[in-house]
Amino acid sequence: MGDALMAGSATGSTTHYSTSSRVMAIVWMVVAVLLLLDLVMRGQDRTAWIAGALLVLSIAVVHVVWLRPRVVSTERGIRMVNPLRETFVPWAAVQWVDVVDVLRVHTPDQVLRSWPLRETKRAKVRENMRRESGYLDPDDDKDPTEMRPVDLVARDLRRDAEKYKTRPLSGPIKEIDEEGPAALGAEERPQTMVPVEVILVLGTSLVLLAAVLLLA
Repeated sequence: MGDALMAGSATGSTTHYSTSSRVMAIVWMVVAVLLLLDLVMRGQDRTAWIAGALLVLSIAVVHVVWLRPRVVSTERGIRMVNPLRETFVPWAAVQWVDVVDVLRVHTPDQVLRSWPLRETKRAKVRENMRRESGYLDPDDDKDPTEMRPVDLVARDLRRDAEKYKTRPLSGPIKEIDEEGPAALGAEERPQTMVPVEVILVLGTSLVLLAAVLLLA
């Protein structure tokens, strides 16, 4: 995963993701589609069918692993989208947000790790491990231009937690948009689920591959 992170703002929410991962995902998808078109025009045998099914499966995997993962700060909590699972953490459950090798959200019961937001500089990872052991304090007052991208995201999420905890929105979540499907019904505890999108994307691709292997 690359260092570059991007934050996209929508109404009441901010989305953080790895720009380099998304660029690689889009590049591979374009290449795979071009290869599929070539197979459609020139390939007719069993090998072409199997190659096409594998290309479709690769697009599905790239979508799930590189394109889809992100972290979204919303008015109700933090949405953590990892490849196979998605977790919604209400602000009431957020105790701390930090970075070691990945961005982590601390709750009373567990520490949740983000797949897309990673620290790739080894020296910085070692420094973060020393900080976790109590040898260094977080640099929340440091100039943002001097901060590592994922450290800046962690700082912004800590500030969001402070802001929203002072004026919490009460009651279970009944409508989901930026919060994601894992937020449905959430009140004060994190909720994790395997999204239907992941099941459909990977399941359909695997079924297609199996059908081609059996029937082609």
